[in-house]
Amino acid sequence: MFLHCGIACRRKSFWCYRLLSTYVSKTRYLFELKEDDDVCRKAQQTGAFYLFHNLAPLLQTSERQYLPPRLSLSQLERLLGKFGQDTQRIEDSVLIGCSEQHEAWFALDLGLNSSSSISASLQKTEMETELKGSFIELRKAVFQLNEKDTSLLFTARALLRWHDTHQFCSRSGQPTKKNMAGSKRVCPFNKIIYYPQVAPVVITLVSDGTRCLLVRQSSFPKGMYSALAGFCDIGESLEEAVRREVAEEVGLEVDKLQYSASQHWPFPNSSLMIACHATVKPGQTEVQVNLRELEAAAWFSHDEVATALRRRGPYIQQQNGTLPFYVPPKIAIAHHLIKEWVEKHTCSSLPA
Repeated sequence: MFLHCGIACRRKSFWCYRLLSTYVSKTRYLFELKEDDDVCRKAQQTGAFYLFHNLAPLLQTSERQYLPPRLSLSQLERLLGKFGQDTQRIEDSVLIGCSEQHEAWFALDLGLNSSSSISASLQKTEMETELKGSFIELRKAVFQLNEKDTSLLFTARALLRWHDTHQFCSRSGQPTKKNMAGSKRVCPFNKIIYYPQVAPVVITLVSDGTRCLLVRQSSFPKGMYSALAGFCDIGESLEEAVRREVAEEVGLEVDKLQYSASQHWPFPNSSLMIACHATVKPGQTEVQVNLRELEAAAWFSHDEVATALRRRGPYIQQQNGTLPFYVPPKIAIAHHLIKEWVEKHTCSSLPA
């Protein structure tokens, strides 16, 4: 009996340890915040708020880096009061994460029309002066943000945009209501629940064994080439989507493919980028570019790609007016794919 109790106690301690581990504790707290409006409202009392204006985050400059200032609830309430805004507007905020110490983090857009009040959006210039910062388009600011802030601001932008564009029920046409955390919207008329969604996108680096295939879209900055990318179609598996995209865009048939990693990407909408390596069938490397999708596609050697990875902007035009070939920045998963391919074939690590 004593032995049995000892084993039971040890088992109980093991499970308690697991439940109280930092990651599990944080994850379960976030779940509680999303599901319980009262708990989320209470968390706002001691939480921190990141501010946006028309989906552009408020940023301050510090030593060639952008830092997003964080406001407490009392600071935010004073700010809204100074500009004649109802503090009810805080209910438009969305939960974007929490610290290991359970400090909840929220994002609030002061430029979008408020769904919880009749107040108009706050003026950008006045807000910037008061807050000693600037509302900067996230796509432009991302290169000067640290990794943690980038992840939080990506999440914030995606959630804020989703709520701004999904304020009505597709079945009844009635206004939907968000929960406190912003993890869902509910139609009061028919109780349908809407959850924020992401669109799956396959991004594929094609290789013939010694070279990799990189492509350009007309929207890319001059000189930049990247991996193939395209949305998954309904009914497709990941593998089918990769094979179809490669065939559609460059006229090649994939022989083998391997999953690499994934990344949330908020531009222009919220996408889940699923990165893969693919090799084409031997002897079938003649590229036929689909000009409806791409501007150009070309094979590049290991040395060419490795040199492009080492380049640091800004990029200077050559004498003939062209820019040197370069690849997407480190923040993009395409950069990870390309770097992974080069390192695999050279057995050496490139600078981080």
